[in-house]
Amino acid sequence: MAARLILAAAALTFAAVSHAGETPKIDQASLLKRIESKDSSLVILDVRSPEEFKAGHVPGAINIPYTHLPSRISEVADAADKDIVVYCAIGVRAELGAERLRENGFTKLLHLDGDMKAWEEKKRPLVK
Repeated sequence: MAARLILAAAALTFAAVSHAGETPKIDQASLLKRIESKDSSLVILDVRSPEEFKAGHVPGAINIPYTHLPSRISEVADAADKDIVVYCAIGVRAELGAERLRENGFTKLLHLDGDMKAWEEKKRPLVK
């Protein structure tokens, strides 16, 4: 019995640690509804390059490449109490960007499910 409890505790600990860096997802339809309702408790952060951003981005998004976040964190400082939706092309840079934000005390972070690739595949609105 004790061995089972130890194994169960170890499994739960491993699961918690292995998912500690993952940012909760927001599905695309939910984000689109919040954009359309002009939700003021929302900030959309595109962490791709300026060239990628210019080629097309989610409506209302601001662009701070993930590599620039440490030096430009002040640009989102007033959004600490808002939901910050982070996205990139396929997800890698978004998670890196979310980690930078977490390191600076941001807690209300969401990762756009499917990132820009899925947004474009679903023919969601783009700003160019």
